[in-house]
Amino acid sequence: MNDTVSFGYEEVSPEEKTARVGEVFSSVAKKYDVMNDAMSGGMHRLWKDKFVRRVKPQPGEQILDMAGGTGDIAFRLAERGASVTVSDINQDMLDVGLERAMERGLDDLVWSRQNAEELSFPDRFFDAYTIVFGIRNVTHIDKALAEAHRVLRRGGRFFCMEFSTTQWPGFKEVYDLYSHHLMPRIGQVIAGDADSYRYLAESIRRFPPMPEFEAMIREAGFVRTRVEPILGGAVAIHSGWKI
Repeated sequence: MNDTVSFGYEEVSPEEKTARVGEVFSSVAKKYDVMNDAMSGGMHRLWKDKFVRRVKPQPGEQILDMAGGTGDIAFRLAERGASVTVSDINQDMLDVGLERAMERGLDDLVWSRQNAEELSFPDRFFDAYTIVFGIRNVTHIDKALAEAHRVLRRGGRFFCMEFSTTQWPGFKEVYDLYSHHLMPRIGQVIAGDADSYRYLAESIRRFPPMPEFEAMIREAGFVRTRVEPILGGAVAIHSGWKI
């Protein structure tokens, strides 16, 4: 039985990965949103808008936004009337999100530090579970998916947006060059941290391809699974339902 997991291109113990991922996000928390704009040319905002349209949050619904850190998705969900619990394993990311919420006058969000693999919420509590650009950093993805299924009510929906591998000929090579060479340099200039963004680029390459991740979602118990590629699969929206 393999007792190591990937941290970028390294193989480390599960405990070491959890600790080192925590260090990465504590390091980049205050510049996280600025870096998202810089790295995607602002396109991440359009992707997130599309993601929330797919979720179709309804007034009064209980939605868990896991790895919600700085609040980008939660703010969009709340604008549509949903009751949102923002959870993240990293307190520094939650602190940035809470500060941003206060600046916007949003005081009805619930902020909760949680490990995606061991949620403290009761069974069948939420109508929807969202996680955006976060699940690839989870140490045991299968455990996080099982927990997502557990806390959803029957008829609840799971939505995940994550980086993947583009299938567009030519673009893949350009994207690889950008992510492995330019992304760490941008991270150094803007956030003063090249190593964290080198890890984030490597973690994208180690994440399961779209069909494999969809199979993992089904294995967790979800049905009617679907994958919607963006930019040929550089980003993908995954979804499934609990029945």
